[in-house]
Amino acid sequence: DYRLKYPQDRRYHELDSEARIWWVYLDEATAFDNDMVGELGDSLDILLIFAGLFSAVITSFVAQTSQSLSTNYSLVSSSYLGEITAILRAGVNGTAVSQVPATDTSFVPAADDLWVNGLWFTSLAITLSVALFAVLAKQWLRQYMSIITGTPRERAFIRQFRFDGLQTWRVQAIIGVLPVLLHISLVLFLIGLVIFLASL
Repeated sequence: DYRLKYPQDRRYHELDSEARIWWVYLDEATAFDNDMVGELGDSLDILLIFAGLFSAVITSFVAQTSQSLSTNYSLVSSSYLGEITAILRAGVNGTAVSQVPATDTSFVPAADDLWVNGLWFTSLAITLSVALFAVLAKQWLRQYMSIITGTPRERAFIRQFRFDGLQTWRVQAIIGVLPVLLHISLVLFLIGLVIFLASL
């Protein structure tokens, strides 16, 4: 009970800088903040671990499949070698070199490759964005819980100012959206995986 914990204020001094109301407010606010920040911090820790592991998985897939978006120079080299061989044979056989078909080196990636890489790169970008916002949110929470010095009234005002800022910037809503973004990223990755496996 706060009446037993803190002495009663003198009459007309109930709002002084050391008044009991500020101590009670700070006690209640500290308990509330510890619960809120602890819950949000645990959620962010889980998100960061999942985002880190998931981005590593996506990166390993993207590193392999992104090669299909550019020209395969070993195939181009073998095509040119085949053309050179055909030209040499034409010269030996007395055939006109102009009749040897030219090597077509134009490259157009397959539609499946475009879809798979597009989905996986989007998934990776979303996952990394979630990790960035999770780190920013953890920094916000750490700053929110940093030690406040001064009289109890000053500490109460600063704490309320910080809490109002947390509400204004909708930090809790931002943290609540991050798992949804990770789910979207996971769905995009799985769609890309289905397309990738179907094209094998």
